[in-house]
Amino acid sequence: MTQMKEARKGNITKEVEIIANEEHISPEKLRKMIAIGKVVIPKNINKKTKPCGIGDNLKTKINANIGSSSKMENLPLEIEKAKTAVKYGADALMDLSTGPNLKEFRERIMDEINIPIGTVPIYEAGVATQKRGEPITSMSEEDIFKAIENQAKEGVDFMTLHCGINKDLVEKLTHAKRTMGIVSRGGTFLASWILHNGLENPLYENYDYILEIAYEYDITLSLGDGLRPGCLQDATDISQIQELVNLGTLVKRAQDASVQSMVEGPGHVPMNQIASNMQIQKTLCYGAPFYVLGPIVTDLAPGYDHITSAIGGAIAAQSGANFLCYVTPAEHLSIPNLEDVKEGVIASKIAAQAADVAKGLNSALEKEKDMAIARKTFNWDKQFELAFDREKCEKYRESCPVEEEDMCSMCGEYCAIRIAKDDF
Repeated sequence: MTQMKEARKGNITKEVEIIANEEHISPEKLRKMIAIGKVVIPKNINKKTKPCGIGDNLKTKINANIGSSSKMENLPLEIEKAKTAVKYGADALMDLSTGPNLKEFRERIMDEINIPIGTVPIYEAGVATQKRGEPITSMSEEDIFKAIENQAKEGVDFMTLHCGINKDLVEKLTHAKRTMGIVSRGGTFLASWILHNGLENPLYENYDYILEIAYEYDITLSLGDGLRPGCLQDATDISQIQELVNLGTLVKRAQDASVQSMVEGPGHVPMNQIASNMQIQKTLCYGAPFYVLGPIVTDLAPGYDHITSAIGGAIAAQSGANFLCYVTPAEHLSIPNLEDVKEGVIASKIAAQAADVAKGLNSALEKEKDMAIARKTFNWDKQFELAFDREKCEKYRESCPVEEEDMCSMCGEYCAIRIAKDDF
């Protein structure tokens, strides 16, 4: 039985109890949020996933992307990246593998990691098609739905499915004056397939079948934004909004079928458009949780896109986004290494915490107060414990030792807190 179905029957599941306790929210209030589709708990019935709530009135959650590519497939390294992401606070992982052994990696990652795991099944369908020596546009509906069904049985918790791209939108996009066209890999697979075959998107046309699979395994649908903007010039354009309108109708159908769903959002958005993007999504998509990539707020910082996305992510989360997909320094340049994964997760955690403080979440405010007290009392261990990166803090502290605990090497004996600690 799905979490949404149980919630609508008035039942509080063990997952709801766990999340309510962690989030300092009443189980009944959380149950109601799930029942109306404003909170999701991605957890396949076939997997022992650590419960994680994503949605309104909860802490902003972080997703980390991992996975092999056709140019680099090192499964032990990707497993280590996944563990690194979890160590530094990722709440969920998405396996975006396109290497030849992607199924083996998915199975291993699900054995090693107990937080929610997401996938993009059309990648597996595309890889299978190319293994036959055929182009992506030769994918069959059987290829696509076989990948979805198999991954559901394996235990995938949430799936990105680009159901909102339809034949009408693709036709309109060919006449749109976009600077970068389509940058979503899954979106390109489907748009090219539609153009080449002259047929409707199988995910759009057979959406009721997708709902049946999702309901059976309680998979959370992550409705993909295949026409998301890939640069600032394309942000909030007609193509993006038209797809969002489609996604809104699909969210409603999912909710009516007691299937959990969330919606993916834009990746490149100027700061002054972020809040309105969040508000439009929440309105069109019946309050479904919003999952954003970044968003990146300037395209001029290759190598530093973990920073550009953290800026956008903080604004987005404060304005209504519930789930931030991390961006690493390697974005647009290469497959990330271990350090890139660490930096990407921490940058997103900073954005999430900043937003949760701005939203007035008690759990976020309490941590800030604890850090202030630790700084006031020169409680270094507590400061390191609260920090997003304890090891880095300790290294800085140790790099320039001082003779007394109530100072650091920046101010030494002239530390303002030290001087006035008994007066204020």
